[in-house]
Amino acid sequence: MKLPGKFEVLVITLSDRAHRGDYQDLSGPEIKERISEYLDSIKWEHNIRIRLIPDDASVLKDLLEHERDNCNLIFTTGGTGIGPRDITVETVTPLLTKEIPGIMEFIRIKYGFNNPNALISRGVAGIMGKSIIYTLPGSVKAVEEYMTEITKTLKHTVLMQYGIDNHSEY
Repeated sequence: MKLPGKFEVLVITLSDRAHRGDYQDLSGPEIKERISEYLDSIKWEHNIRIRLIPDDASVLKDLLEHERDNCNLIFTTGGTGIGPRDITVETVTPLLTKEIPGIMEFIRIKYGFNNPNALISRGVAGIMGKSIIYTLPGSVKAVEEYMTEITKTLKHTVLMQYGIDNHSEY
């Protein structure tokens, strides 16, 4: 299988308050900047879109069902905690065809050593249609931490998804 000529990336911010305009979304643009820098560094052409939606399971599900075969990478930010409006994990998990638990478990443990609150995040990662999806917390600091770790394995993850053997590189 061949890699796409241009990677389609979707960043979804889930936030009732940002959607209402109470404050500006900072975590979605942070993901966009981080993934753009990474894809530029490995010379993969890309197009990145950002969507800002409320914490609404049906809106998220409809968006993901529509985009899972149009996007190569999907990142969500927000909704991974344990609050009453945190619906991202419950919405995304049933849509996964393959879960990739190790990356999120590693991030929680690594950053949980210095900040035990990081252990409360319930983010998931996996394959959904043609997309690889990662669900990140809603804070800029958490996005920075998660993206630092995700980009360490992202190229290998994509190559594996496309059945490209790059084990000889190691």
